[in-house]
Amino acid sequence: MNGIILEQVFLGNKISDYLISAVALLASFMVINIFKRHFIKRLKKIAERTTTTVDDFLVKVIEKLAVPFLYLVAVYTIVKNFALYPYVERGMNYLGFAVVIVFVARFVIMLVGYGFKIYLAKNSNDVTLEHSLQGVLIVIKVLVWGGAIIFSLDNLGFKISAIIAGLGIGGVAVALAAQTILKDLFSYFSIIFDQPFKVGDFIIVGDYMGTIEYIGIKTTRIRSLGGEMLVFSNSDLTDSRLRNYKLMEKRRVVFKLGVVYQVPTKQLKELPKIIEGIIKNTKDAVFDRAHFCAYGDFSLIFEVVYYVVGSDYNKYMDVQQEINFSIKEEFEKRGIEFAYPTQTLYVNKN
Repeated sequence: MNGIILEQVFLGNKISDYLISAVALLASFMVINIFKRHFIKRLKKIAERTTTTVDDFLVKVIEKLAVPFLYLVAVYTIVKNFALYPYVERGMNYLGFAVVIVFVARFVIMLVGYGFKIYLAKNSNDVTLEHSLQGVLIVIKVLVWGGAIIFSLDNLGFKISAIIAGLGIGGVAVALAAQTILKDLFSYFSIIFDQPFKVGDFIIVGDYMGTIEYIGIKTTRIRSLGGEMLVFSNSDLTDSRLRNYKLMEKRRVVFKLGVVYQVPTKQLKELPKIIEGIIKNTKDAVFDRAHFCAYGDFSLIFEVVYYVVGSDYNKYMDVQQEINFSIKEEFEKRGIEFAYPTQTLYVNKN
C-alpha cells in the first residue's frame, strides 16, 4: 500500500521523489549548519590571533555571503532535479541568475567598504574622513546596483542597448543641466582623497576666512570669524588658491620697533642681543634675527623676526604679548625710550 502511494505522481513527479529531495535538502542544510558552527568559528579564532585584517574580511565574506549562497544553491539544485514545466524551469533559471548577480554586487560593495576601512586606518581613523567616505560609499552602492540591474536585464533578453541609445539624447540634455552638480561631486571626491583641508581646519579663500564645519557632496560650510555661516560649492574651493593654517607647523612673525635718536650708540648695539635673549626665554618662540634696519623720520627702526611653534592663532597672540611686555620692561630698566611721532623746531635768533 505504501509502495503504491509513493509511486503516485503529483505535478509531474513521484511522491517518493519529493521525499528523497526533502531528505537531501535537510541533509544539505545540516552539513552547511555544521560548517557554519564549527569551521567558521575556528576561522574566527585564527583570524583574531593575526595582526592583518585580510583574514577577518575573508571570514566575514564567508559568513555573510558564502553561507547564505550555499543554502540557496542547495535549494536550487534540489528543485532543478524535479520535472518542471518549461515556464517554471525558465523562471528558476532567471531566479538563479538574479541571485548570483545580487551576491556578486554585495561582494563588490563589501570589497570597496573594506578598502575604505584600510584607507581610514592609514589616516588614524579620522571621524570626519569616515563620515565623508560613507557618502562616497552610498554613491558607489548606487552605481554598483544600477550596473547589476542593467546587466541582469540585458542578459534576460531586454534590449538595454536600444533603451540606453534612446536615452542618449535626453542624457546629453540632463548632463548639460547637471554639469555643475557633477563638477561639485568630482570636487568632493578630490577633497576627500587629496585632503587639501578637513573639518576643523582654518582656511582663507580670497577675502573670506573661517573654520571648516561641514564637507558635503555639493557644498562645504565655513564658520567665519564674525560667526556667520559661509557656504561654498566644492568646485569653488578646489578651483581657488586657499591658505590652510591648520597645516602650518610654525608661524613666522615679523615686527618692527623704533627708539628715539637720543639713545647712545653703545645701547643701540646691545638692543639685538637684548631682544634675542627675551625671545629665546619665551616658551614656544624660536628666534631668527634682530637688526637695526633703517633710519626713520623720528626713530631708529629695528626689525625682529621669530617663529611661533604651532598654528593656533591665540597661542601666537599670547607669545607676542609676552614678548612685548618683556621688551617694555627691559627698555624701562635701561632707560631706553620708544619713539613716537614728534617734530623738533630749531629757531635761528640771528
